[in-house]
Parts: sequence; structure tokens; C-alpha cells
Amino acid sequence: MMNKIAGFLFLILVISSSGVDAQRIMGAAIFGVNASQVDGDEVYGYKKFGINAGLSAIVPFDDKWSISIENIYNEKGAHQRPKYQDSLDGSYDLKLNYLEVPFLLHFTDKDIVTFGAGMSWGRLIKVAEQRNGYAMPATTLESGIYNKNDFNLLLDIRFRVFERLRLNARYAYSVRPLATREIIDSKTGRPNIRDQYSGLFSFRLIYVFNEQYSRENRKQGPKPVQ
Repeated sequence: MMNKIAGFLFLILVISSSGVDAQRIMGAAIFGVNASQVDGDEVYGYKKFGINAGLSAIVPFDDKWSISIENIYNEKGAHQRPKYQDSLDGSYDLKLNYLEVPFLLHFTDKDIVTFGAGMSWGRLIKVAEQRNGYAMPATTLESGIYNKNDFNLLLDIRFRVFERLRLNARYAYSVRPLATREIIDSKTGRPNIRDQYSGLFSFRLIYVFNEQYSRENRKQGPKPVQ
């Protein structure tokens, strides 16, 4: 599954850029932070912070439309600080770390702001859970509690800060459950089986390479076949 999806996304990128001079393709370095939560776990708020970093390839069709594919390291999860002054302090922490491949379609307005939408596939590479300050040894990558494949819908906006630097905000939400778990309902005190979904806000800096060459190459048009 992992190889098929990655291969499919790479094939789309190659097809989209075929017939386009390689100098039109832009690269980008990405670094930022996430604020995430898990819906369905009785822990509320985007209080889990993590890293969002990686590389991207951007293929412009013209000065307004482009597509991009990323390869990023993405930290998600949920977090709750201690609420009580005893051994069962009510604290909670869930770490879900992924290698993720987002694929987006972008529209740029007046060369200042860029809107994007797309989807991503992520592969879970690390999971750790703590309740009341104690590690939950049963929650591991191999236990199968959390699905190893994660699919998300993405909304993305980017602002040009300097010539090559963009300020980026992104929202992602999983389209299928990360896990299906038994949770103690905070209102009734009874166990309840719930599907869990991930919500994520990312705030990133994106440094773009090869933009000027790409723009000049597009103005010149396609080169004749030798």
C-alpha cells in the first residue's frame, strides 16, 4: 500500500511536468510547528505541539496555477495537563509521528497569496501514550491500536514574506479513523466505543528555490525539440 500510493503520487507529478522544461520545477524547504488534537478521546483543544518539516517539489502551469508534492516529518497527537493533585491527575499525552506525503493544487493571486487544497497520506512511524503520568505499554506501533496509514484532507494558504520566503498556515483533518477505542464518557462515566480522528493546524516557513529561473523559463515558452 505504501509503495503504491507513493508511486502513484510521483507518477502524477511526472505526468504533470512532462513536456515542461526541468527548470520550471521549483523546490522548497519547509519547517514549522503543529497544534493538534484527536476527536473522540475526551481530551479537548489543539494542545499537542510538534514539528512539521521536510521538502517539496512545485510544478507551475502558469503564474497562477501549480501543483506540489511534499515529503515531510509530521508530529501529531493529543495532550492534557494534570487536572488533579493526586496519583490519578487526569493528565494525558499521545504522540503520533508520521512520514507524510501531501499533494496539493494551488492558485496564486497577484503573486502575493496562494490558496491550496489537496490530500495527504501518512505512514505512522512512532506512537506513545501516557495516562495520569504513566506510560501505556500496550500502545505501540506493532499493537495495531492506531492505523499505520493516515489519510487527510488539506486546506492551505501561503503569504509571500520576502522574495523566496513564504508564511504558510494549513489545516488537516483525517478522512478515516485513526483508531477505534473504548473511552470512558466524561458525562455518563460509562465506557463508549468511539472512532477517533485527527485535527491539525500547521504554521510553517517555506523557502522556495529556483523560482526566478522557473518564471523566466515559462516566459520563454517550451523549447523546440532537437
